[in-house]
Amino acid sequence: MAGHSHWAGIKHKKGLADKKRGKLFGKLSRAIIVAAQSGGGDPEANLGLRYAIERARKSSMPKDNIERAIQKGCGDAGAATFTEIVYEGYGVAGVAVLCVALTDNRNRTAGEVRKIFEVAGGNLGSTGCVSWMFDRKGLFTVDKTSVEEETLFELALESGADDVEDEGEVFQVTSSVESFQGILEALQEAEIETEVSEITHVPQNTVDLDASNGKKVLNLLEALEDQDDVQSVTANFNIPDEILAEVAG
Repeated sequence: MAGHSHWAGIKHKKGLADKKRGKLFGKLSRAIIVAAQSGGGDPEANLGLRYAIERARKSSMPKDNIERAIQKGCGDAGAATFTEIVYEGYGVAGVAVLCVALTDNRNRTAGEVRKIFEVAGGNLGSTGCVSWMFDRKGLFTVDKTSVEEETLFELALESGADDVEDEGEVFQVTSSVESFQGILEALQEAEIETEVSEITHVPQNTVDLDASNGKKVLNLLEALEDQDDVQSVTANFNIPDEILAEVAG
């Protein structure tokens, strides 16, 4: 699991979300449009839409932008039709990478994603080549300075979490997809702020990386995140704390 928490933490520290906020809002809008198209515009009745809106709010996306995206998904005849595709491949040192995209042009996106893998010394694989190494889970991270471990542990488990782990600077909570919303609401009610709250692919095992390979993997993940159609990226790597600062610098 450390691979995901490392990547999420590194993105936060490097300020990537702030640097690319315009692109981020575009991706969040696309996710809201797709959710509204598939399940309607009422977030109370459409869990996918509720989750997409929550992600947008957490990223400080303006309310007007959110509402426009919902309207587009609910009836704008000019709204593009997007398809979700999961790309699977390998980075250096055999690190498995999953990349989820929403695209209106499969050929364009596949070509761009393949090129990113190749430039980073990896390769795009076939469907199923690495997905078996991951479980789809709810994932939350909470800054250790903001809550007592016992308080978080009790609240999370009572709300349906599978586990609470100490991951250095944060506590990491994992859950089934079905329990995700209940845990999110319980954390919000208790006014416990999360750094990450998402449904994602969590690696079953991780590959330990040295500084050289760690930098290469992070460059691959950052390039994938920067591709316009990509919604999320995860990989099964671990970078020891003693070299993380050097790698993420």
